[in-house]
Amino acid sequence: MQSMAKKVMIYSMVGLMQVGLFATVVEASPRGEGPPQYEQQRDHHPEWERERNHRIHEENIRHEREMKRRPFESRREWRERQRHENERHEREIHRIMEHRDWHRW
Repeated sequence: MQSMAKKVMIYSMVGLMQVGLFATVVEASPRGEGPPQYEQQRDHHPEWERERNHRIHEENIRHEREMKRRPFESRREWRERQRHENERHEREIHRIMEHRDWHRW
């Protein structure tokens, strides 16, 4: 009977320790009280959103124009220019999406 009581006490203590650790983890976890701060900022500036969409649209038009083959280009030169243009286009779209240049608007 004593061994049964010891086992019950030990398992109870282990259970309480687990509940205590779980409560600590729950308290440390972030709350789901709303969208992250950057999304709230975008909601407060619809003109910035319009400007960003306009810049992306302009960049896509420019990119399409640059991807076309020019009459004087060889196939190898064209492919090389396309590769460079794709890299430049990805960097530019990434820069626009990150809002790094908003202070200049």
